[in-house]
Amino acid sequence: MTQDNLSLATEFTLTGFTDHPELKPLLFLVFLTIYLITMVGNLGLVALIVTEHRLHTPMYIFLGNLALMDSCCSSAITPKMLQNFFSKDRMISLYECMAQFYFLCLAETADCFLLAVMAYDRYVAICKPLQYHTVMSQKLCAQMITGAYTAGNLHSMIHIGFLFRLTFCRSHQINHFFCDVLPLYRLSCADPYINELMIFIFSGSIQTFTITTVIISYLFILFTIFKMKSNKTRGKGLSTCASHFLSVSIFYGSLLFMYIRPSSVNEEEKDIPVAIFYTLVIPLLNPFIYSLRNKEIIKVMRKIMKIS
Repeated sequence: MTQDNLSLATEFTLTGFTDHPELKPLLFLVFLTIYLITMVGNLGLVALIVTEHRLHTPMYIFLGNLALMDSCCSSAITPKMLQNFFSKDRMISLYECMAQFYFLCLAETADCFLLAVMAYDRYVAICKPLQYHTVMSQKLCAQMITGAYTAGNLHSMIHIGFLFRLTFCRSHQINHFFCDVLPLYRLSCADPYINELMIFIFSGSIQTFTITTVIISYLFILFTIFKMKSNKTRGKGLSTCASHFLSVSIFYGSLLFMYIRPSSVNEEEKDIPVAIFYTLVIPLLNPFIYSLRNKEIIKVMRKIMKIS
């Protein structure tokens, strides 16, 4: 391979959303709107939880950290994507790729653990209400949040580290709207089997553990709700659980489809629609799913609106 080819191998072109150039202005406006709503919703929720003393409880602290990670996820992807709508070359360097994937992987991994922690928190609150303040102590909450961020950082660093063993000598066009590792593997002239195996092992283990925690927690919650005598209380509980579980299902389902499917069934044309769900749609919906049905947050928002 010549020196020119080696230098080209450190830069890539993101070709996502280029099939229909006439739709670029519309797509730009749509994704810009989604990004702004996502940031206002998530960062507004974080600010609300930080400033309002009555929201300094485990459930809202976990929710605030989830909103923070959703903001991180959206910010890792969207600004570069919006820039590329009107960029001629749509170039991204290998190190920019690594940085983009690092923050995305950090946010998504932390989200997995935070969703599991939130499910466990609801299990204790509903199934063991008398023991809630003893079980969900400040120390345990801090340890859980620290563990989620630590796991996200380590998971990201593992895959970034294994990227250094690859060289890229094929087409430098990434058929995606951000720099994900799976499209990069397809461009590698070295066998990416080890990298794919690491993704399968670590992503599979993380998602299996956190999904199992979520499912078991919600099963116990449902059993407890069905034992309640009041139809009104039962209905509210089921409604809340259903909306939360829908969000969790979409998030985990898209991640499982994207990263845990066998390499033999990897289909590039399906990567973009699936990625839109877990990088853009879920961060957009989460603050509304987890807050609009929450009486405490609604009370605080009404209080602030009256003061202003």
